[in-house]
Amino acid sequence: MAEPQLKRRPLVVRGALAAATLFVAWHIFASFLWIAPYSPLREVIPGNALTNYMIPMFGQSWSVFAPEPINGDYRIQVRAVVEEDGTERETEWVDATEVELSMIQYNLFPPRAGIGAVEVASQLKGSFDKLTADHKVIAGLNYFEDGWDDRLAEKMKSYGNPELVDAFVEKEQQTLAYATQVAYAMWGEDNVVRVQYHVTRQNVIPFGERHNPEAVRPGLQNVDTGWRGTVVLPGQSTKAFSDVFKKQHDKIMPNGDAS
Repeated sequence: MAEPQLKRRPLVVRGALAAATLFVAWHIFASFLWIAPYSPLREVIPGNALTNYMIPMFGQSWSVFAPEPINGDYRIQVRAVVEEDGTERETEWVDATEVELSMIQYNLFPPRAGIGAVEVASQLKGSFDKLTADHKVIAGLNYFEDGWDDRLAEKMKSYGNPELVDAFVEKEQQTLAYATQVAYAMWGEDNVVRVQYHVTRQNVIPFGERHNPEAVRPGLQNVDTGWRGTVVLPGQSTKAFSDVFKKQHDKIMPNGDAS
């Protein structure tokens, strides 16, 4: 009885398997370099190729583990001044964090769109906390007329520590770009005149108090800033953001008032 002949896989299938194997090997190697402490081994990947590959899709944070576990919640709310029929009015606050987190709660395949608000708020809060008291007073003022961003930076730098101001201005530009997209999604791009965001952090109950039934969470840590002009950065898609954000907002708050 003749032995059965093993059927060779088609060339296309073998090529696909080889490509998949190479990709998995590369991804494991890249992830190892990214997660591990910096070493000369990283230099085998030239330029910013490793960073461009890992961020934003594969960025990882190990702060959920000791010695510095995540111990607080970040939140960002957005409101706007809109013009309707020649009259300006202030809108209500929209909790952007609540909208985004609802995308990932109880979801086995959470989208990355559900973490943008938290990341924006966290980075803004970190840069704001490093400012001096004088800087924070200026940040709390309204800047939205023509050239507002340059005037704000110049005024803050007049109180010293320009490197801290530059770091804050960079993060605020990102925050305002996000806040602008929220405002455009909620009230329409043609109607929004200026925006304001409100970022907070609230720590959890300390570990040592976890069994205390009377323990309460610490108070909110606020980032107080004034009204700002709108900001749209290169590469942003107002329509794509609006399609996702507004739909989710209306889903979780069908009767909510965001007027």
